[in-house]
Amino acid sequence: MATYLIVGASGGIGEALSRRLAAKGDELMLAARGAERLSTLANELGAEHRTLDALDAASVDSAVEQTVERFGKLDGVVNLVGSILLKPVHTTSDVEFAETIDLNLKTAFHLLRAGVKAMRKGGGSVVLMSSAAASAGLVNHEAIAAAKAGVEGMARSAAASYARFGVRVNVVAPGLVDTPLAERITSNPAALEASKAMHPLGRVGNPEDVASAIAWALDPEQSWVTGQTIGVDGGLARVRPR
Repeated sequence: MATYLIVGASGGIGEALSRRLAAKGDELMLAARGAERLSTLANELGAEHRTLDALDAASVDSAVEQTVERFGKLDGVVNLVGSILLKPVHTTSDVEFAETIDLNLKTAFHLLRAGVKAMRKGGGSVVLMSSAAASAGLVNHEAIAAAKAGVEGMARSAAASYARFGVRVNVVAPGLVDTPLAERITSNPAALEASKAMHPLGRVGNPEDVASAIAWALDPEQSWVTGQTIGVDGGLARVRPR
């Protein structure tokens, strides 16, 4: 039985991951900004939970400390906080760019820092989220591509820094996933069909597609996997559709 802190647990991928890990019998501390949906999920799964603002470093530090105090250990942390901004750079404001960097890169930094501090003695796993946009060169993805490329670079460096402590750091990079975060795209029939056509496997992802990869990266059985970006994107970043 492993113990995990999942930040952003009440989102589409977070909920799928929480259900998957709970079904295995893992101990969970679920964290998110919205209290109502988080509480409902945690109560259903019999998991611990707390609200937090992942942009606030002290709140993230406290969540990690609370997890260790409650369970006596911490085996892994996952950051699922993020955003989607689809705009070309010439129409992206300073505020929009800053918000994109904060929500995607800064939150990852906060959890990475708190997580490795807590796991240096016993080892563990950190899983952060990127996007196919970080490597594929997609139209109108400049801000989000910059943020997610930063996550990938940070993760590789941390994987090198903390390998000697038995702490693994990996990244999962999805394509478009049918979650509430992507609803503006997936709820538009024309945009959805265009998105499906961009993915060589002919569909957008679902939360379980990504949750299964995160769970795999977290698992102590993957003790020789670190510093990797795992694409779960229907081939978007590496394969060209016909």
